[in-house]
Amino acid sequence: MNIGKIACLVVLCMAVVVPRHAEALTCYQVTYSLIGCLSYLTNTGHLDSCCHGVRSLHSSAITRSDRQSACTCMQYAARAIPGIDWDKANSLPGICEVDYQEEISPTADCSMVQ
Repeated sequence: MNIGKIACLVVLCMAVVVPRHAEALTCYQVTYSLIGCLSYLTNTGHLDSCCHGVRSLHSSAITRSDRQSACTCMQYAARAIPGIDWDKANSLPGICEVDYQEEISPTADCSMVQ
């Protein structure tokens, strides 16, 4: 894993955080939860701790607003990292055994996430 890409991802996600009430899910939390998936999604490594982070994010995204924010944060992060395998990204909920029916893609309409 390229440390420069990870650092860029973290900084980018933190920069796009929109101030909200204290309990709201932040881009930092989304990034922290999914950082273990980076090598898998860029075809440079294995799942390793990815599913733990996916399940953690899923349980943290309690409200519709949280899920929409997580979607937006993932899109910002994905734009910063070339080479994401979107088929693998869309298979993660099933592999990690979480119920998430929305499309995971850089063009998904996050306002439609339920």
